[in-house]
Amino acid sequence: MLKLNRLSSVLLFAGALALTSADVLAETQAPAVPVQAGGVPSLAPIIEKVLPAVVTINVEGSKEVSGGGPESFPFFFGDPFGFNPFDGGHSARRPFKALGSGVIVDAKEGYIVTNNHVVDDAKKITITTHDGRQFDAKKIGADPQSDVALLKIEGDHLTAVPYADSDELRVGDYAIAVGNPFGLGHTVTYGIISALGRSVDGGGNQFENYIQTDAAINQGNSGGSLIDLKGNLIGINTAIIAPSGGNVGIGFAIPSNMVKSITEQLIKFGEVRRGFLGIMGGELTPDLAEKFGASQNKGAFVNQVMEGSAADEAGLKAGDIIVSLNGHKIASFSELRARIATVGSGSTVTLGIIRDGKEISKKVTLKTADKRTVETSSKEVNAMFEGVQLANATGKVQGAEIVSIDKKSNAARYGLQKGDVIVGVNREKVESVEDLNRILSKSKGTQALNVIRGNMNMFIIIR
Repeated sequence: MLKLNRLSSVLLFAGALALTSADVLAETQAPAVPVQAGGVPSLAPIIEKVLPAVVTINVEGSKEVSGGGPESFPFFFGDPFGFNPFDGGHSARRPFKALGSGVIVDAKEGYIVTNNHVVDDAKKITITTHDGRQFDAKKIGADPQSDVALLKIEGDHLTAVPYADSDELRVGDYAIAVGNPFGLGHTVTYGIISALGRSVDGGGNQFENYIQTDAAINQGNSGGSLIDLKGNLIGINTAIIAPSGGNVGIGFAIPSNMVKSITEQLIKFGEVRRGFLGIMGGELTPDLAEKFGASQNKGAFVNQVMEGSAADEAGLKAGDIIVSLNGHKIASFSELRARIATVGSGSTVTLGIIRDGKEISKKVTLKTADKRTVETSSKEVNAMFEGVQLANATGKVQGAEIVSIDKKSNAARYGLQKGDVIVGVNREKVESVEDLNRILSKSKGTQALNVIRGNMNMFIIIR
């Protein structure tokens, strides 16, 4: 079973050596890599610029531990670091020591970006720079949902890494990871961007829009830099898929644009003031794309627009397919959710939308999200209507009305309610129960039920 590991501090030993930058270059002889005198390909000029900006973060604090074993205390390094807290099987708050990596992003102000999970519960944070100097760090703020934290140190002669525009990244671009794996000290590995817009935990309360890379990253790389061949920051390393606990060539980084937006809000407000669009939705499937006239299979399908929300005020409708944000393509609902959540409230964004087979654009001024209001994916429903009694609607709206529904039925479990009026399936109009049965009997695969609930118009997806 694959295991997703946060990278900060579990001391595990890799089963195989990762390729160094020299190994890769000897094999590929990639012409895009900078060259030294004599025409020898080398990443050294880039690394020499970046290494001074990558720091080691030592953390001390305490955590609530139950069970007393290493599995329940993933942030501790254990005996190789001279201290072992696992002295019993009862729950207790126990001290821990851990380390990770960080990146200086503002040399003048001493701002350092790292992962929230590196410094979470820390009572003392010590920064060690590449030249061996040590500083006590102050935690300015953190955003657990995106796993970003911002620290500050007071020091002179610091070096920062400039941000790149992560929206310009392409699969196949070169990527260099710099961090402190296993506490060994500054280590450089090299690879490519393997994928973009990755979500690995299935959504929930996390905002995930990861860069996937095969540059070797391991425990302790958390908070370290992922840079491009110009020496600019494209991401902050945060997690790996590690069946054996070590690198297998599947690592994830938080995109630099997401990091920059969050840190700017932490500096300005001391917190992240999330933008809120006000929709429910899900992934665009090939079936939905065909039924709603989209020529592409990637995007975010809008099931429901919340009344009075930013989306509602901008004119978005249930059944819209969001395919771009500020001119950059959206591959999935989870990507849209993460991007919107990290754009500050009050910001105006431009959404590219497919509606009735035509592409249009809408400018939306985002509202403020509280802890309960985040863009959510709609639940999957199936086509079985056992336990549901339908009748022709007799009110102002024509359609198939649910007059009773078993609370234990599949339909109820996936969101249909008494009083809902089904007025369409995909883009076919439903004016009666007969229409509904006829359309569903001939239509295969994913179905989108257009439902009127009070003053609300929504789509419920049936698979």
